[in-house]
Formats: sequence, C-alpha cells, structure tokens
Amino acid sequence: MVHVVRTFTVTTEPAKAIEYLADFAHAEAWDPGTQTCVRTDAGPVQVGATWHNTSKILGSTTELDYRLTRLDGEGLELVGENKTATATDVITVRPAPEGSEITYDATVVLHGVAKLGSPLMQLEFEKLGNQTVDGIQRELGAPRV
Repeated sequence: MVHVVRTFTVTTEPAKAIEYLADFAHAEAWDPGTQTCVRTDAGPVQVGATWHNTSKILGSTTELDYRLTRLDGEGLELVGENKTATATDVITVRPAPEGSEITYDATVVLHGVAKLGSPLMQLEFEKLGNQTVDGIQRELGAPRV
C-alpha cells in the first residue's frame, strides 16, 4: 500500500475549492502525474460522476477509471480502479483565515504482483505529493508568505 497525506492552505474559499476539486478533469492542471483526465458521463458533477484518467508515473503509463464517491460541504472522495490498483483520494476542505485548509489523503492499493512495487511507489508518491500541493496552490491561490 502507498499512502501520502498533505495539509496546506489556499486562498480560495471552501465551497469554491470543493467545486473545483470535485471536477476531476481539472487534475490535468494540478496533478503532476496526470496526462489526461476525461469525464466519461454527463450532467452535473455529483456523487457517481466518472472520469478516465491517464497518468505517467516512474516512466510507466497507467489508466484508471475514477468515480466520485462522496461530495459534501467538507470535501470529497474519488476512487480510481484498474486491474493492478485501487486509488482512493480523500480531500477535506476546512475554512481558514486566508481561504481554505486542504488535506489531501491519497492511498493506492496495488494488486497481485504489482504489490512488489509498493516501496518504490511510496518514494515516488512522496515526491508527487509535494508537487500536487504546488499544483493545487497554483490553481486555487497560494497564501502569501
């Protein structure tokens, strides 16, 4: 299992931050591994909405189908799956003096022989976690230091 958690602030107020992050197609702008993320259903972004995500990590391209499994005033959860992995992203958004405090909690469970890659993936995801913070702050506003 690979697990990374980052907590940081943005200048966007919570409702707008949740709205932006719930549309996972925006991952193309803030997730360093994402190459494409395309909505695969129609209608409003709500629980049950789906996306097809293509990412490149450690030189390998992987595709996962994501579903929005929770969306409320405190954040959201996205679950992505393919034959070799299940990825769960829990994003919690709280009010903060400068806008919002975001906790991004990402877990990837590797299946079958892919489990052998967990230690290497953990190292890579630690790096990607920092880059994800930078990307979300770039899109939702980094507080002044």
